[in-house]
Order: sequence, then structure tokens, then C-alpha cells
Amino acid sequence: MDMKDIYMKEYEMLVKAYEEAGEDATPFKDANFATLAVNGDKVLASKGTEGIEMEAHTREDGVIEAHIKVKPGAKIKYPVHVCFGMLPKEGVQHVISYIDVGDGAEVELVSHCFFPNAVRVEHISEGYITVGKNAKFIYGEEHFHSDSGGVIVKPFAKVHVLEGGEFTNTFTMKHGRMGELYIEYEADLEKDAKATMLTKVYGKGDDIVNGKEIIRLNGERSTGIIKTRVALRDNATSEVINITEGNAPYSRGHVDCTEILLDNARATSIPQISATHPKAKVTHEAAIGSVDKKQLQTLMARGLDEDKAIDMIVQGLLK
Repeated sequence: MDMKDIYMKEYEMLVKAYEEAGEDATPFKDANFATLAVNGDKVLASKGTEGIEMEAHTREDGVIEAHIKVKPGAKIKYPVHVCFGMLPKEGVQHVISYIDVGDGAEVELVSHCFFPNAVRVEHISEGYITVGKNAKFIYGEEHFHSDSGGVIVKPFAKVHVLEGGEFTNTFTMKHGRMGELYIEYEADLEKDAKATMLTKVYGKGDDIVNGKEIIRLNGERSTGIIKTRVALRDNATSEVINITEGNAPYSRGHVDCTEILLDNARATSIPQISATHPKAKVTHEAAIGSVDKKQLQTLMARGLDEDKAIDMIVQGLLK
């Protein structure tokens, strides 16, 4: 069996495992979708479509380097789907992505981080993103882990949003235990630019959730929102640092962090807001507490046991 056949077999295994997790693998089979699939340090498939160029390769040091370029003015009809997976139980995956969304372009990219068998897996991702003038980029990062808690996730992103551009990012834990999360995103906004960062995580066991997200409102009338929703139970811990800087006239920013604690979990929320221009306005709100007792009693009165009722309340928060 040559390398092409080996890679094709691994690709089929990755897609099958994704389907078995209850997800729709159509984008990885349909030619209308631009896709990239990686298993460990192997690039199994890379395919662009009209208006978008995609290229990925494995460097000599084992790092995956991906380049995604959306042509100016291109409106990509279907979301781009990227799968950074690792089927083995142990290993390290390091991905560096360079994403350039041209002026006036619009695109949505979904990154599926898929580690269904993980016992000890480390996933490191670096993203360097430019959103052009009046362009729109929606980025979703979805994680699928095993129930072992043996995944260490270290996502870093540095984003530059040019005049009139829009950037939206969502980080979501969809299946399994989080394990350890060390997230660091930062975005610099020019005139009339917009950015929204949303993180939703449910930590269990001895999971660790550490996040630091920064928006710098450097351009006139730029706007930014950082929203974090974290639920923790058992012995899970979290430290969330959200920073927004109002550095230009009529810039507007808001930080919103809500964390739910159960059992012996511990949480720290550190909102930091600052302004260097008198016409900037930046606000924040943060709350840490348990589930609403009235909601819990209502659900239990309808036949749910306490654990299922709590999970339902938590999932409602994360949605």
C-alpha cells in the first residue's frame, strides 16, 4: 500500500469516527465545500473552492502549516470545514494557520478539533488572521474529546480587523471532557471594525479552564464584545481574564462573564477594562454562583433527577 492509499484510509477512518460521534460529515464528502483534514501530523486532504485558496503541509519539525486565502470581494456560499483530529490515544499536534480574508469578502470557517480516543493528547494551535476592509469572517472552533480528560488544548489567535471589517469567534466544547484549556485570543480593531468573542465550556472532574481574551479598540467607532460562559463541577477550576481597551473616539466595548459552580469547583473571573480616549466607553459585568434553585426545583418536580436537571440548566447557559 503506497502513501496515498494510507492517507486515504486514514481520511476515511477520521470521517467515519466523526459520523459515529453523531456529526454530519457531508462537508467532507461534498465538492461544494472547501475542506482541510489533518490526523496528527499528516495532512490527509486539502481542497479549496471558487474564491478561496487552501494549502497545507507538514514541516520538517512536524508542525502543520496551513494557508487559507479568501480573494477580495468573494462571498463563499458554503462554510469552510477544517478537521484537526488525532485518532491515536497519545500524541502532540501543533498547527499554525495563516488566514487572510480579502477586502469585501465574506466567509465562515468551522474548525472541528476531534480527539475521540485521547488518553494523553496535546493540541497546540496558532492562528494569524487578517480581516480585510469591509470583510466579514465568522470562525467557530468546536471540540470533540474523549471522556478521559486527557486532552490539553492550547489555542492562540492574533487577529487584525481592518476598517469596517467584522470578526466573530466562538469556542465550544461539544462532547467529552475538556481536560485542560489554555486559550489566548487577541484582536486589534481599526476604524468602524467589529469583533465578538464567545467562549462556552463545561468543566468536570479535575478539568482546568484558563482563558485570556483581549480586544483593543484602536479605531474610531470600533466595537467589541467578549462573552464567556463557564460551568464547573466536581473539582474543576477556572481562571478567566477578559480585557477590553477603548483607545479611540466613540469606540464601544463590553465584557460579560458568567460562571456556574457546583460541588468543589473553583472559579476566578478578572474583567479588565481601560480607556485612553475620553470619548471611548467600555463596560463589564461578571457573575459567579450556583445554579438557580427555583429552576432546579421546577425541573425536578417534572421528573428529572438532580444531576440531569443541573445538566439541563448548564446546557441552557452554554447555548
